[in-house]
Amino acid sequence: MTDFFSLLDNDVVGFDLDHTLCRYHLKETSKLIYESFAQYLVEHKGYDKDLLNLTPTTWDFCFKGLVVDLEDGNLVKLAEDGTVLRATHGTTDLSTEEIIKHYGPKREWKHFNSLNTSFARSAKYYLYDNYFDLPGALLCGRIVDMLHEWGNEVNSDFWKDMVAAIDHNYNTSAFREDAGTYFPNVKRDPGRYLQTCSESVKSWLWSMKNAGKVLLLITSSHSDYCRLICEYILGKDFEELFDVVITNALKPGFFSLKPQQRSFKNLVNDVESEDLPSLDKPGWYSQGNWMHLHELLKTMTGKPEPKVVYFGDSMRSDMFPASTFGKWETVMIVEEMEGDCVPKSDAAKSKEGQVEPQEKKGKFEESMKSPSTLSNQWGSYFVDVHRSGGKDEDSQKLTWCCHCIHKYSTMAIPSVEHIAKGKRALPSGEDKAEFPWKEDEVAQVERTTRVMDSLTKNKQSQ
Repeated sequence: MTDFFSLLDNDVVGFDLDHTLCRYHLKETSKLIYESFAQYLVEHKGYDKDLLNLTPTTWDFCFKGLVVDLEDGNLVKLAEDGTVLRATHGTTDLSTEEIIKHYGPKREWKHFNSLNTSFARSAKYYLYDNYFDLPGALLCGRIVDMLHEWGNEVNSDFWKDMVAAIDHNYNTSAFREDAGTYFPNVKRDPGRYLQTCSESVKSWLWSMKNAGKVLLLITSSHSDYCRLICEYILGKDFEELFDVVITNALKPGFFSLKPQQRSFKNLVNDVESEDLPSLDKPGWYSQGNWMHLHELLKTMTGKPEPKVVYFGDSMRSDMFPASTFGKWETVMIVEEMEGDCVPKSDAAKSKEGQVEPQEKKGKFEESMKSPSTLSNQWGSYFVDVHRSGGKDEDSQKLTWCCHCIHKYSTMAIPSVEHIAKGKRALPSGEDKAEFPWKEDEVAQVERTTRVMDSLTKNKQSQ
């Protein structure tokens, strides 16, 4: 990450949608996602209905950045060098001795190099790096527990059932067909799961638009779900805000695949139609690739190499491919910073507890933690307290997730709200080049950068 970053230096500002522009009520959404997967496994794959029973204690296991080893049912939290900081078998903690038994005295996870260099999916492991995936980590752990109770061997076969559950709930036709559990519930009561964008975020987006920035929306969500979200969080006129909307982008392939491997498609009534050999005008498209988009951006900006910055929440789908293949600047949304490092924004505070009146909440909802806060079982998303050998003193080790944020994002912020709050309208026309950052804007950018840098300095000083 850089010491200072200005959006004004960029010609194009792009956004992911889910958990980036659109923040979710994480407690409600995570519970719904878990139940949507578990319900499918119970009803269609014959799993014990006890999978549907959750308590606040079991929910503490749900932690972003875990990797599940599909060959043995272990879940691991990795350090920046690929060593295992913490691990469980199912949901049961492995002791230091058990970790060494599994991974050797150096605690090396054997698939780290593959994951660290490509972020590609594998038949041998799965990285839980975003909130749509995250409840699956808890479900995987509980399935392994259940297999042991049944006396069954733990191997990667259970993952086939998990993939079927994911496809049943998230496939591109599920929204239109009211299939699965997830989409029907969000359609019926969007306010239970989605947070509307604050007025400061809306004003910030429009100010960039009015200042001549090209605004992009690139999401792997299908067009019908994207429309529901955007109308709810931004308003019915959201299409006027974005110059180009790309849905079902199938990231990271949108960035990593060549044009002939993934062409753009037109949309007719939310159904994909013919392939497009190139993009010749702004609009709403499906699938595609960053190279054809880049050619369109050249035309729209009148510049041979337009500067692009992209906001996203997933290292695998957004940060790594956008910076590696597209050479874009990237801003990562890291909600965990609100729990670990940065005070919550006023908007985040005001939205807490808005989902249901307190008297209507059950015991589970009252005491259930938000997935973005610290886990008693897994600790911090950014660092881990580690005691090595016979030393009496604890030391901090950076997590692999924190290392990746440093490496692949220009900047990290807890939410779009944190960078949009307090902004005045950007002037348009000839005056825009002289527009200065306000002091509080500079302070916010510097503060979020310093938060991450300080973690590195603490580690290096050990």
